Amino acid sequence: DLYTWDDGVCFRHPCKGQVPTAVVGVIHPRKEGEKRVRACVDCVVAMEDMRRAEAARSGSEYEPGHAGEATG
Repeated sequence: DLYTWDDGVCFRHPCKGQVPTAVVGVIHPRKEGEKRVRACVDCVVAMEDMRRAEAARSGSEYEPGHAGEATG
């Protein structure tokens, strides 16, 4: 419930083709405007796990639902 899922191509696993993905960031490539970075379920879970571990190491508060953001 923390992400909006739509079919798309995962930035780490493009060979999977169209799978359920969530937007985890936005990039602005030169001359291409705005591009949404999408991640599959496995990648979102892995990114959340990394954020949780980093928050624990740094003593920061972990808030789920922000996989593409850096921990504060």
